[in-house]
Amino acid sequence: MNQNFIQEEIKSRFKSGNACYHSVQNLLSSSVLSKNIKIKIHRTIISPVVLYGCETWSLTLREECRVLVFENRMLRRIFGTKKYEIAGEWRKLHNEELNGLYSSPNIVWVIKSRRMRLRGGGGSI
Repeated sequence: MNQNFIQEEIKSRFKSGNACYHSVQNLLSSSVLSKNIKIKIHRTIISPVVLYGCETWSLTLREECRVLVFENRMLRRIFGTKKYEIAGEWRKLHNEELNGLYSSPNIVWVIKSRRMRLRGGGGSI
């Protein structure tokens, strides 16, 4: 498959994922819902839209980084900001903190495992 086609497909998936996020934004920004419920919403509504057709993507390192950045941006939107204990300032969560809050495999691992499954090489999620 042409690498430019894959890049365009990934961009299209990101746009669709953003549209899904915005359709459930009120739920994800609600203080009433727990973080676990928000994660389930992310896994069942946003992730499948972004990952649709990912079995056919051959990712370069640059595309892997773009996909990880997209996933981290989504997770930051869901988990919000964190207040520094000492200074009392708000800041964005860093990747290590997101990994602690969101224990699922990262999106690149999911894509690679689905590609392996498509080729008959196992790779369960």
